[in-house]
Amino acid sequence: MNICKKELALLLAESRALFFADGLHLKDGRPTPYFVNFGLFRSGRLISSLGRIMASFLVDTKTVDDFDVLVGPSYKGSAIAAATVSALWNIYQVDKGFDYDRKEAKTHGEASVSGALFVTGALFDGARVLIIDDVATTMNTKMDLLSKLTAEAVKNGHSYYPAGVCLYLDREQTTAVYDQNNIAVIGEKGQNAIKNFKLKTSLEVQVISGIREIIEFLFNEKTPVLQKGNMLPLSQDTVDELFNYLKIYGI
Repeated sequence: MNICKKELALLLAESRALFFADGLHLKDGRPTPYFVNFGLFRSGRLISSLGRIMASFLVDTKTVDDFDVLVGPSYKGSAIAAATVSALWNIYQVDKGFDYDRKEAKTHGEASVSGALFVTGALFDGARVLIIDDVATTMNTKMDLLSKLTAEAVKNGHSYYPAGVCLYLDREQTTAVYDQNNIAVIGEKGQNAIKNFKLKTSLEVQVISGIREIIEFLFNEKTPVLQKGNMLPLSQDTVDELFNYLKIYGI
């Protein structure tokens, strides 16, 4: 397990962004024994550490040479993008632009004429754009962001070139299967979201780590993780519950 994965695992545990609890559900309605909330990186030290991990990953994989602007989907992705480009400059003296999308196009101030879909103005004609985000579950957020980038380019008469997607964590599970009432079917395995995204977009998707490696590392290291309200080393029962869950929903 490389250093980026180890540091990410330890940071997820320390920040309590990774936690186990009863009664958790995903956005699509399916149950889950655990959740990862990158919104809990809410101090300077924590978000700086998160940015440093991604910056190191981008440099180690040489992905840093493939993009001009890092774009994160609002809201969590905006903080991640800012922290990453800050780390790239402070540690590696590599200066990259960053941007993030608006939930609604701006129609006042400097953007009152154009109705800009993005905030910082870092995007420029010919820019190579790398999408950065926290977790891969359905990849819908990334598809939406690509659509916004296309719309922004057309509106401005520009060409943007997607350089791929970089994520911190892959939940390593399939998408939901829905019944005729558009309700997720419990216990049924769907499709591989990242694989489908690659087929639809022809873009590369890089992930620092999958959830299996994270959990195995934390279990072996006896690192305290938030479980049902208590910070304790992962129990065998908790690990078994996760892996049984992935037997049902995993890729």
